Amino acid sequence: MQNNSTDLQLASMRSRAFAYVIDDLLVTLIIMMIFWESILAVSQDMDAMMYLMKTELALPLIMLKVIYHTFFVWYYGATVGKIVAKIRVIDANHWGRVSMLSSFLRSVGRIFSEMFFYFGFLVGFFNDGRKTFHDIVGKTLVVNA
Repeated sequence: MQNNSTDLQLASMRSRAFAYVIDDLLVTLIIMMIFWESILAVSQDMDAMMYLMKTELALPLIMLKVIYHTFFVWYYGATVGKIVAKIRVIDANHWGRVSMLSSFLRSVGRIFSEMFFYFGFLVGFFNDGRKTFHDIVGKTLVVNA
């Protein structure tokens, strides 16, 4: 980890996308393990699978994502995906550790970024700080570790 704030470099969108894929796969695997029997029971019926996803899996998936992202960004400064991608999340104002509240707001903002056709992620391509919607909401920056 870099300690000198003058050495901070914004993480590339490529490394952020890589971290996103790792985190989403991890959360998906956890949900699949928890609901394996239900998934297996409807695996042959696509309509039943869609119904299961909308009714039983949607809320636990959202809750797990919020808990996962809030905890890891607050406690470690990075999720598992970000650790693998060698990037981290910092407070945009003082360039230090992210508070629990900022981490929570960022994770909720990330859910909204996903829910609305990933538009919140696209915002990051059009501003100087590469800030996505959830970075703006949480007042964070993503930098190289």
